[in-house]
Amino acid sequence: MTASQNIDQAVNHLFRQASGKMVAVLVKIFGTENYALAEDVMQDALLSGLETWKFNGIPDNPEAWLFRVARNKAIDIIRRKKHQSNADFSDPEQLPPSASDALDQHWQEAHIKDDFLGMMFACCHPDISPENQVTFILKSLCGFSTREVARAFLTSEDTISKRLYRTKEFFRASRIRPYIPPPAQLSGRLDAVLNSLYLLFNEGYSATQHEQLIREDIITQAMYLCQCLLDHAHTRQPRTAALMALFCFHAARSSSRLHPDGTIIPLSQQDRQQWNKELITAGNEWLNKAAVGTTFSPFHLEAAIACEHCMAPDYAATNWKMILSYYDALLQLTKDPVILLNRSVAMLEYAGAQAALQSLEALEGHRQLNRYYLYHAVLGEIYKRMGEKEKAVTCFEQARLLTAAQQEQEFLAAKIADT
Repeated sequence: MTASQNIDQAVNHLFRQASGKMVAVLVKIFGTENYALAEDVMQDALLSGLETWKFNGIPDNPEAWLFRVARNKAIDIIRRKKHQSNADFSDPEQLPPSASDALDQHWQEAHIKDDFLGMMFACCHPDISPENQVTFILKSLCGFSTREVARAFLTSEDTISKRLYRTKEFFRASRIRPYIPPPAQLSGRLDAVLNSLYLLFNEGYSATQHEQLIREDIITQAMYLCQCLLDHAHTRQPRTAALMALFCFHAARSSSRLHPDGTIIPLSQQDRQQWNKELITAGNEWLNKAAVGTTFSPFHLEAAIACEHCMAPDYAATNWKMILSYYDALLQLTKDPVILLNRSVAMLEYAGAQAALQSLEALEGHRQLNRYYLYHAVLGEIYKRMGEKEKAVTCFEQARLLTAAQQEQEFLAAKIADT
């Protein structure tokens, strides 16, 4: 690898890990209404790094180097009085000594972490749609380009740009302040953040609109953001730990879900020796930490279900009875029809096709699930095991029409051929 490639790789890595922090601090300084300005300063700092390091080499602490450049650029902008700063600068003409001191505090490690989490809460403001929340997190905190976000959702850059524009306009008009909510407001706001990370991880674990079924880059970013929440005393709560446990258990199985040619391997046929033992151990540790206190969230139960799969030595030894009990408890907390659908899969394995079909009767004609490919795929598998081949093929065909993921389409085509 050439020196130039080394620098490009370092910048790409830093862009993922540092850009979100830089944007968060700069938004704190300039205000969310000046988000575009914060983004410009961050990109200028990265460009400066790219240009300088090609001649002088990568510094020992490139992230600190970038933060220092971003800080200096922020001071230059404030000195030129080109915007109304949110920072407490009563007299911009006096900025040279005071601005430096004030901005230095913003770039201290503890402040950076708080601002980063504050920006996470701003992105997940309840008045922003979940779809736009995830889009904005990928762009602002994970360092994804507009093109990469568009690829993640298999949509046009124009569509993503419009989503980002709506969020920026909301910030500008509402002057949302990025901060970690006080304890009295934290519970509901943290739920929104965790749900957004849950959606983000799921998009990486089973990409709905992408030629790659598994997006490791999105999985990594979702786990990184969750770890940031766990690193902070206020957001390190049992449900946060439960979500991280769930991420670990799912991520542990990622490498065994696809053949080298990209075709899907069902859970029953996966090589469990390929499962990541370190992640399973980490998942268990986080699940134990999630068990403290009196709060109990859907993430606890989903993590417990994922844990049962990871603990079973093989598919036949899976404790379906325990998994069913977890699903029943989960349905007490949420009436999500997808949970009921997943429960029917456990019922299929535990009590057979007829019982699974009966459990699905409650979902018959459900408007949302009728457009969900997995509903038809599960129904097809049930009919297949009942020996009703014609119904099974019809369901698999319907499922294939409803998924945009090429690997899932190929998997369902194979099911049809095998029925």
